[in-house]
Amino acid sequence: MAARGPDPESEPESVFPRELGLFADSYTERSRFCFCGHALSITQNFGSRLGVAARVWDAALSLCKYFEKQNVDFRGKKVIELGAGTGIVGILAALQGGDVTITDLPLALEQIKDNVQANVPPGGRAQVRALSWGIDQHVFPGDYDLVLGADIVYLEPTFPLLLGTLQHLCGPRGTIYLAAKMRQEHGTESFFQHLLPQHFQLELAQRDEDENVNIYRARHRKPKSA
Repeated sequence: MAARGPDPESEPESVFPRELGLFADSYTERSRFCFCGHALSITQNFGSRLGVAARVWDAALSLCKYFEKQNVDFRGKKVIELGAGTGIVGILAALQGGDVTITDLPLALEQIKDNVQANVPPGGRAQVRALSWGIDQHVFPGDYDLVLGADIVYLEPTFPLLLGTLQHLCGPRGTIYLAAKMRQEHGTESFFQHLLPQHFQLELAQRDEDENVNIYRARHRKPKSA
């Protein structure tokens, strides 16, 4: 998950929110997934330090399944994942031939790097970098072919920061894929129904009723003809 408030000291609490008791115990869990013919081994470091960034969420799995089902072509594409958490989505994109930058806040980078090392062979194009929405997105290029995010729309104060980051990173002909658990209490539906469509051409690519996960595809709006 990625977003950032103005006070770095409050980062674990405000950006990686913790439900009482959910992350009380610290432990490591390794899970295996298979997508597009790739067997992925993903480590999740549960505990109060990473909070929600530790686990593979349903939206990430839904997005990976979508890429597999739709045979999304990553070959030679410039790709960035936001709020990667475990990095599973970006790792799959790299294994599918993408030139991928996997990002999150500094707290999560060690977990992502471990997962990249465990899954992406030498020579694979996957780099891991810190990115704080609304703060340092401009140190990244603004010409990505694909911008990916899974379950990153859950803190309303970060929505404008995320929107500005998407606007900068997505190239003129680029595509954004966002998978989200539609949590009404977190304002997720409002983001996709009201905020994002103001700036992007948005369509619902897939709806998973069982998991309550939507996958959206967004592109820059074409300039209006004079």
